[in-house]
Amino acid sequence: MNERLDVRTRPFVKNPDFNKKILVVDDESAILQTLRFNLERSGYTVVTASDGRTAIGTARREQPDLIVLDIMLPVLDGIEACKEIRKFSAAPIIMLTAKDQEIDKVLALELGADDYVTKPFALHEFLARVKARLRRQAPTHAGSDETITLGEVVLDPSRQQLTVRGKEVQLAPKEFALLRVLMENHGRIVTRQTLLDKVWGYDFEGEQQTVSVHVRWLREKIEVDPRTPHHIQTVRSRGYLFKA
Repeated sequence: MNERLDVRTRPFVKNPDFNKKILVVDDESAILQTLRFNLERSGYTVVTASDGRTAIGTARREQPDLIVLDIMLPVLDGIEACKEIRKFSAAPIIMLTAKDQEIDKVLALELGADDYVTKPFALHEFLARVKARLRRQAPTHAGSDETITLGEVVLDPSRQQLTVRGKEVQLAPKEFALLRVLMENHGRIVTRQTLLDKVWGYDFEGEQQTVSVHVRWLREKIEVDPRTPHHIQTVRSRGYLFKA
């Protein structure tokens, strides 16, 4: 373990996010225990897992407020685990990676991660990232929770439910939030940056390609022909608009 992670002599500081639950997933025992020690010392409740498959089950069972997920994991890697967790949880995900390769970071963010930290890292920086993500984990919406009906597409925010052509469609949390913003602004162009701000958070460090990927997934679920979309239309060099 890199010595930069060993900061057990740091003084205890009262945490305003006391009682928030964090899931830490890493197959390196020394890192797992060090992160757990320092997070608990900072006032968080911590649960752990050491492989991707266990991480998914733990996330579903424990419903953590934030997830720290290593990319290089046995059984199921962190990127695949992230993708599965995003199907049922909107909790912020911070990816840990020993790789300094941009493609891994971009892929993780495209699949739903909120941030990433490259090993080795300073503990104070890691704890600051955790604190920041917990504070920003729920992007606000200007609209109400009233059902939005636009032609054959019906979105019910209060129930987190989508119905298309009379059939219920399952969406991941980020997909639901993205569609909600588009439908709340139906007939108006919404820029990619605006979508990043409203769905992922104003200080999201990923690429605008993240929006394009999620729009593609949405089209596959709601369009009759995703290759020639009717509802979610691209406005070249500007963004997207939703049409009934």
